[in-house]
Amino acid sequence: MLANKPGKLVSEINVTPFVDVMLVLLIIFMVSAPMMKEGMKVELPEVESRALETQNQDLIITINKDRTLDINGSTIDYSRLGMILDQIREQRGVESVFLQADRSVNYGFVVEVMGTIRSTGLTKIGLVTQPPSKK
Repeated sequence: MLANKPGKLVSEINVTPFVDVMLVLLIIFMVSAPMMKEGMKVELPEVESRALETQNQDLIITINKDRTLDINGSTIDYSRLGMILDQIREQRGVESVFLQADRSVNYGFVVEVMGTIRSTGLTKIGLVTQPPSKK
């Protein structure tokens, strides 16, 4: 490119095409992102892990097949879970909860129970699993 003065070159990069390309890519990604919500089917691996050492004060909440809840073996109603956990946390000073659920229980219900547990201030939630069966 020549400047106004003869014999003088201007060494500037024209960024207009670069900006145009970036804007087009931005629009393409914005339009296609909502269409990419489908997940992939995966089979989670079975792993062996060492057992955690528990204390006597730890709470074990069990979700049975019929969606009934047990706290350390005592059956409770789901609507009272938050209130009961508040009382236990205040009286015993419990900090952690172990949650075990039957494999046939809907994942959404397990997450609801976890949300209720977290809303009481108990944020250390351990999920109880079973080691893989030996074939």
